[in-house]
Parts: sequence; structure tokens; C-alpha cells
Amino acid sequence: MKRWFPFCAVALLSACNGDDASTITPIAQVAPISVSFDEQRFRADIKTLSSDKFEGRAPTTLGEKLTLDYLSAAFKEMGLSGAVNGSYLQPVPMVSYTASEQQQVSLAGIDLQFRQDVVLGSRHDNNQVSINDAPLVFVGYGINAPEYNWNDYQDIDMQGKIAVILVNDPGFAHPDEQKFNGKAMTYYGRWSYKFEEASRQGALGAIIIHDTKPASYPWSVVENSWTGLQQDLVLAKAEQDARIQVEGWITLNSAKRLFDKAGLSLSALMDRAADSALNVDLAQTASIKFANKAEYADSYNVVATLTGSSQADEHIVFTAHWDHIGKDDSKEGDQIYNGALDNASGTAGILEIARQFAKQAKAGKGLKRSVTFIATTGEEQGLLGSRYYAANPIYPIDKTVAVFNLDSTNIYGKTKDYTIVGKGQSELEVYLNQAAATQNRVTTGESNPASGGFFRSDHFSFAKLGVPAVFAGGGVEPLDEATAQYKAAMSDSMKGCYHNVCDHYRPEWDLSGALQDLAVYYQAAQSLGNNQHWPGYYAASEFHPLRPAK
Repeated sequence: MKRWFPFCAVALLSACNGDDASTITPIAQVAPISVSFDEQRFRADIKTLSSDKFEGRAPTTLGEKLTLDYLSAAFKEMGLSGAVNGSYLQPVPMVSYTASEQQQVSLAGIDLQFRQDVVLGSRHDNNQVSINDAPLVFVGYGINAPEYNWNDYQDIDMQGKIAVILVNDPGFAHPDEQKFNGKAMTYYGRWSYKFEEASRQGALGAIIIHDTKPASYPWSVVENSWTGLQQDLVLAKAEQDARIQVEGWITLNSAKRLFDKAGLSLSALMDRAADSALNVDLAQTASIKFANKAEYADSYNVVATLTGSSQADEHIVFTAHWDHIGKDDSKEGDQIYNGALDNASGTAGILEIARQFAKQAKAGKGLKRSVTFIATTGEEQGLLGSRYYAANPIYPIDKTVAVFNLDSTNIYGKTKDYTIVGKGQSELEVYLNQAAATQNRVTTGESNPASGGFFRSDHFSFAKLGVPAVFAGGGVEPLDEATAQYKAAMSDSMKGCYHNVCDHYRPEWDLSGALQDLAVYYQAAQSLGNNQHWPGYYAASEFHPLRPAK
């Protein structure tokens, strides 16, 4: 297998067309057990986890301690076992980087303002970042994809240079030209890949040009998510040393000023970069200075298991990230990013599903396979907790049957459809199709594949290792006109709240749609947990070689 396979694999994921799924023989269903989720308890969990007391649940803070205690107590009350030698807590070694907000940033002689124009940081244990007159190079989308015959770094030495990179991938700009996967973002479009590739190319730094449509979120999300404390896994020294020294984002308007100073048209270069691989020396330099510090502390995944009756070594996994982005003492007014929807709601969801499985087990109707629930840390910082678990699994990856991930549940009421993000990947979706059908719902793909949702949540850490993993829930078609009117009003109320301080619990939320979705996941896992089938990836998926559908 070629050494670049991991990036090839993830890049083509959303290219799967699902043809295999339409021809597969339906998997025999196990008669579903009727369960009744407790809306008030579900609502109370969301309200508590997203309360001001929990301070936005940032890893390694008081908010984490409160969250860990709350989740551990809940799983203990259910009767689930702590998966880490009796404990519910899996240590995740983390390092927290804090870049000073007093930054001196000059690109092409243009002085830029922190937050307003640019956001920069360094994921190195250094007290000071000091870069003088580093050459700036525009590298298009910053992609090196042999399987697409595309290399934006072709014939250029990036040593000592800073890469300036477009967000997303060429398919978004030219969806009709069959480049990459059209509007559906590939992994090559994710910011994490772009920084990783710049590091592999030996660059000194990398700055991504923010553009709201291809990014799928406004500049405020960048500002709120990339300022203050930034966390990462503790890496081996060689891997750490190979990382770029500075990384961050620049606003589109500021980038235009930079290219104008270089005598170039950014819009023209954006068109060229979407048409073919491209790099252009801007003949300009960057000088960047700011103080930086690194602090080391463990964060924790919460891992609880309900042991199966006869196939106990085989595990069905539910994941939801408990973390959010904490609080910002520098803000006036509300300083707490409560993260009620993202992701107190998903964390409350796995608690409610766990309670139902525990209840059935106590009644003598437990599953043959084990069910493990992982409330992960550090998802907002780059899937840190799930990445760590996948690399250091408590239960072997080859004994992990499937992963069901909850990340923000449906607060907009019941729907006629059921969304599977990145639909068409694996046989695991057959179980969701069957479960959704019992509610007279049809499964569909996400409405905005350009956002790259398949690569943005914890299931992806397992998918990269070949474990069938899904991220699903909600839908776009309200059940009736009353629900449609409610959804329109609530959508307006929640506008701009993603990664913002207004993502707080609201008693007026209609959680009936979320309960629908919990039932789909529950029924799918119940069916899978009582048979001997091992779902695999379809031939159209790049993960097919890792665990092929049979």
C-alpha cells in the first residue's frame, strides 16, 4: 500500500455513491424492544451540563472536573462498569498552548490586527515566536493528492517559508468539472489536513484564508475557536519538531490587501487554483512576533461498558464529546460558551441510550454483544479524545463492531427524513435504514456536504481505522406545518450561535425529534448487538480494504 494511503483514503470518503447500499440484501432484523426515553431526564442532563456552573466544559478546567463527576456518577447509577480497570476515566495526555493577544503581525508590510484581521498561534513549547522576513508563498488549496494527480507544492522548497492557503478544496469552486468530489468536501479541504501537509512540506508556517461560504462558518467561529487556550495531544519529539512553527487564519479582506500589495489579484488566483495545482511566490515577506506558553495536564475520556451475555469481547460503541470551548474572561457581558446544543445535547443522548440498554439488561433482555459508551474530550480542539482512544483502545479495534456518534441533537422537532452524514459508506447504514423505516422516515445524505461534516466529529477517528462509523440524526423535512413554523422561528433564534455564547439551553426547545433519533440509534444497535454480523465498508469507499463489506 502506498505511503500516502491515509490521506487518499479519507479524501475520497464522501465520493461514495452508495450503489452498494442499494443492492445489498437486507440484514435480518432482530425484533425491536419497545423503549421509552425520558424527555424530562434528557432535558435535565442538557440543562445541567450546559449550565454556567460548568463554565463551558473546557478540558483541564474546573468545568471538566464537574463534567467528569457528573458523567461518572450517571454511568455508575445505571450499573455500567468503568472500563479503565474499574475507573470510568481514561487519561488523555494534553498540552495547552496560549498565544498572547499582543501580536505583532506584518504581512507584505501591512500591519494586521489580532482577532480583527488575523488569528495566529503556535503549537510548540516555546516562550516566544519570532519570525523575521519569512517569504510568503501562495500554494492554492495546499493539497498534495497523488490519486487526484494534484500537488500544490510541486517543485517548491518550503523551508523557511510561510504557506498562504485557500479553505476547502477545488471541487467546491468548480463542482461541475468533476474535480475532487464536487461540492462535497474531501478531507483535503479540512484545516487540519492543510496544517499537516504544510508541516510535511517543511514549511515554517501556514495561514488559511477564511471565506465564509467554502468554510461553511463565519469569521466569528474562527475568532472564538482559535483564540485563547488551544489544546493538542502530547506528541513524540520527532513528530512535534516536524510541525510548522506558526499556524492560523486571515480574513478574506485582509488577504486581498496582501495580494494587492504583491501586485496580484486574489480572485484571479483563486480561479486558477481551482482549475489546476498552483503555487506562486508572492515576493513578499512576513514578520510575526508574540509570546507563547505551553502547559501540560491530562484530560479524560469517560468510558463505561455494559457487558454482553455471549459475545462480550465484541463491542458496539457510542460516542459523544463532552467538551466545549470554555469561557473567555476578556469578553464583556456573557463570557461562557455553554455549548448546550454542541454538545451537551449529544452527551445527554448517550446517557439516555445507556440507561435504556441498562434497564433492558436488568430485565434479562441484555445484548449478546457489549455496548461501550465513550464521552470524549477535546473534540473541539481536533478530535483529540477520540484520536487518543483509537490509538490507545481499551478494547481492541478489531473487536470494535461499529461506532454510533452523537454530535448536536435535533432541537427542531420531528422530521419525515433522517440524515446520515456522508451517506453511502458502510453496511452499518442498513441498520439505520431499517430502524428509521419503523418511524416511517427515509434516510438521506446531508444537505450541505460542502461543510465536510464527515471529517469533523469523533466517528472519523474510528473510520480511519476501518471501523464502520456513522454520524446521523435530524432531517430537513418537518413532520407537519406546525413543526415547520416552530423550526423556522427556532432556527432564526439560534442563528449565529454555533461556537458562540448564545448556544445555551432553552426550555422552549422541542426535543421530540431528538428522541426520535435516539430511538433510531438504539434500535440499530440493538439489532446489531444481538447478531453475529460484522458490517463492512462498501467497495466505493476508500475504507473498503480495511474492513470490506461481505
